[in-house]
Amino acid sequence: MAPVLAALGTARSVADVGAGTGSYEPRDRTVLALEPSSEMIRQRPPHASPAVRAIAEALPLQDNSVDVAMAVLTVHHWTDWRTGLAELRRVAPRQVVLAYDTRVHADFWFVREYVPEIAELELSRPSAPDIAQELDADSVIPMPLPWDFTDGVFPAHWRRPEAYLDPRVRRACSALAQTDPDAVERGIRRLREDLDSGWWHETHQDLLALDEWDAGFRLIVSRS
Repeated sequence: MAPVLAALGTARSVADVGAGTGSYEPRDRTVLALEPSSEMIRQRPPHASPAVRAIAEALPLQDNSVDVAMAVLTVHHWTDWRTGLAELRRVAPRQVVLAYDTRVHADFWFVREYVPEIAELELSRPSAPDIAQELDADSVIPMPLPWDFTDGVFPAHWRRPEAYLDPRVRRACSALAQTDPDAVERGIRRLREDLDSGWWHETHQDLLALDEWDAGFRLIVSRS
């Protein structure tokens, strides 16, 4: 959260596009959440910023009506990501986008060794370098994941492989939820076997020695 707040700078008004449940919204300034899913809006806590149902490709805001437009781990879900990014530039002079390099995700050990079908999905999504180029970004900041990261993003458990055996963890990962269930179940069975035999820990000793790991997440900051 600290790099996100630093990127927002002194902005007093923020449009959080694809806001979801509002996990990364600042609490010290005016925030308008824009989220297409009524189900996600219902999950927002009582203290969260007000939310409006809207899609990124057609934001119900006037030109330059907020100081910053932010989008946290959402661009890969948009129907037309280039139009959505153009909308971010239209409504705010600064854009702050947290995205990920899809090539790095596609090479994640879980994908490479257990569910390679995920790679096709990941590589079809807009990648952080593409988003940065589209926004003519001023900076692209790597965001490595600590080994005990509490956000349930797909590679969050890179050093805690047992977590992927939990169906609740898998349901929280869009990459797994959108992949053929049979392929996922096959990969989970293989992972369980490799954990029971000790093969996974033997093969990934290098990861076990790390406190953080670069899963490809990038904080993209642009000033139109």
